[in-house]
Amino acid sequence: MMARPTIGGRLRLPRGEGPWPWLAAGSVALSLLMVITLLALLAGRGLAHFWPASVHLVELGDGSHFAGQRIREETLAGAASRRERLYRTGNREWHGANWRWVDIETIIEERLPRELVVVERRRWGEFIGRPLALLEQGEPLALADDEALWEALQARMQRLERLREERDALRDAEVMPLVRRLGELGASGSEREDVRHSLEAALAAANAQVLEVQAQMARDAVELTSVEGHRYVQPLEGVLALSRPNAMSLSAKLAAWSRGVWQFLSQGPRAANTAGGVWPAIFGTVLMVLLMSLLVTPFGVLAAVYLNEIAHQGRLTRLVRIGVRNLAGVPSIVYGVFGLGVFVYGIGGTLDEWFFSDTLPSPTFGTGGLLWASLTLALLTLPVVIVATEEGLARIPAHQREGALALGATRLEMLKRVVLPMALPAMMTGVILAIARAAGEVAPLMLVGVAKLAPQVPVDGEFPYLHLERKFMHLGYHIFDVGFHSADVEAALPLVYATALLLVMVIVVLNLTAIFLRHHLKARHGALPR
Repeated sequence: MMARPTIGGRLRLPRGEGPWPWLAAGSVALSLLMVITLLALLAGRGLAHFWPASVHLVELGDGSHFAGQRIREETLAGAASRRERLYRTGNREWHGANWRWVDIETIIEERLPRELVVVERRRWGEFIGRPLALLEQGEPLALADDEALWEALQARMQRLERLREERDALRDAEVMPLVRRLGELGASGSEREDVRHSLEAALAAANAQVLEVQAQMARDAVELTSVEGHRYVQPLEGVLALSRPNAMSLSAKLAAWSRGVWQFLSQGPRAANTAGGVWPAIFGTVLMVLLMSLLVTPFGVLAAVYLNEIAHQGRLTRLVRIGVRNLAGVPSIVYGVFGLGVFVYGIGGTLDEWFFSDTLPSPTFGTGGLLWASLTLALLTLPVVIVATEEGLARIPAHQREGALALGATRLEMLKRVVLPMALPAMMTGVILAIARAAGEVAPLMLVGVAKLAPQVPVDGEFPYLHLERKFMHLGYHIFDVGFHSADVEAALPLVYATALLLVMVIVVLNLTAIFLRHHLKARHGALPR
């Protein structure tokens, strides 16, 4: 074992490089701590939204009472020693709002009655109260007790869900394609009348099937009463979910939480984006990033190869490199304005005049869409790919090129078989950086194709299957829209946290995929010297 150095019998500390390594390590640790804190905040606030919270029956000092779910507590304004509590009370048609702040000192008692139900409705938001009777064709069914009523309600909700799936399948598979074909038929003309009549007849038959299913859905209703005594009849057709949080076990709540998370990931938004899911936004974000990567990679690699391997290394080449690096610092909204003017109005308007003159003045490619958004972001991230690829090419030792040429390879063969394979990990690094930037950009997308609500994704079973001209939803813009344009801030806040967490996870998954490819290529072609 090696003895530690001493001076005069006293232990001598090893000489280092001063405080700078410690400062650098501390900065890295602080950055990691901030990232972990951010993710914990997003996960805690976002995922807690889907947990079925208990419903409290609250009695106040003035003799009134109400039912609601606890949200949070804050210090009462003007009285630092007192606190108030926010409840989600629902029943907006009678209270005027879904939320109620209550001074905690005015609360006399809180109970958790098992029979209280939370009804998620299409209109008026949530209802909190008690079920009184199940109605079929307007007539109440004779049920033994509350448990029998609850089981009957659950069975009717399962029937309703099956009918909803049948109706949605009819609309997606038959009604919407016929509507689009009628819209694409354009102005009336004698040669198109026969086609129009056949399409209209098929559309009428499909609509009749949809109306028949909707009539079956309208059969059942439930009579409800709030804890204040307001009674009304709610058709089950307008009910999205029905739950009794106070009567649920822990396993039932976990199942309900998992179901809520899945519905958030798999369904479309509703109620002006303040409820429902974000599936169209997930699909649009991933598809746009993949298209952007396919567009930017060949252009970026070819530009880097030309600058590093082919172009004469003179003053003009240095000026081009400086210009490329400066393009990376241009504000993203400038790229959006460029894309709107060049891609949408310029190229898109010309394509409409050439190929879609029958549909004018309604534009096909002369408006924002998936293709123009992907091209705009490819232009935005092009400098990142060029710089990363050129740095990888510059690290390849000169003797690799000279050895290939000495063995009789042409310059093109040397590039294809020696230089480009060794630079592949650097290219993937550029693509990773481009994905990280493109997935989080929002400003340019607002000008070239993103939409507040686009329930149809750009891919379906109708030819040509990938519809590049369609508008699409994006997770970043969805966060902006829900956070700043929602009329109900308390309802929108947890969705903002959940969507932000989801956007981070999507970027992580895309980057991990690119990192896996980079390591695979590095292992196959050998690592470059650092």
